[in-house]
Amino acid sequence: MQYKKLEEKIKFCRKCHLRDTCTQVVPGEGNFNAEIMFIGEGPGENEDRQGRPFVGAAGKFLEEMLSLIGKKREDVFIGNVLKCRPPGNRDPMPEEVAACWPWMMDQIEMIRPKLIVLLGRHAMERFLPNQKISKIHGQAMRREIPEIGRQVFYVLYHPAAALYQGSLREILKADFKKIPKVIEAIEKGKKGDLGDEGNEVEKEEKNRFEEEDKQEALF
Repeated sequence: MQYKKLEEKIKFCRKCHLRDTCTQVVPGEGNFNAEIMFIGEGPGENEDRQGRPFVGAAGKFLEEMLSLIGKKREDVFIGNVLKCRPPGNRDPMPEEVAACWPWMMDQIEMIRPKLIVLLGRHAMERFLPNQKISKIHGQAMRREIPEIGRQVFYVLYHPAAALYQGSLREILKADFKKIPKVIEAIEKGKKGDLGDEGNEVEKEEKNRFEEEDKQEALF
């Protein structure tokens, strides 16, 4: 299978020094034909040990939220911007992100999800720069990215943040429940109709987001 070949290439990657310090590469997992792709920042200790993304407490919470919209892990694709764990879970260095970025683009191009859900501030900043998660969480944003073309993103607080900050838990769950509506809007948009609400907000926000790397709010 074509995706499996890509996955093997990712596992043997040595484009940066992180492969020398991590236990194993974590390419991601799930449905290769998924409508929804979830992207976090990078593997943590549990992920590094098991070779799977989101397998700790944050992963269990993610699975709990998936059940809210009638989904399971195997229905979606889950991955990270970084495929190797930085030592001590430190923030990635720019050169590490740059080394991994082509793999992320290849995965998106191959899976072609209708919606990419960005989990947390760090993942958001990679795809939607100059934004604040406190302002755009729970919003669908569309951006043109050279490697993959026009793509719809949806920003959520990271599940781990909700575990440490209880006030975010209900916010995250409420935002998560909107995902089916976002998918529905995307499908309508492909037919040239985002709906009255989507079109009005898009018109109002268009100029503002065009100044920010052609980012625009859908609704």
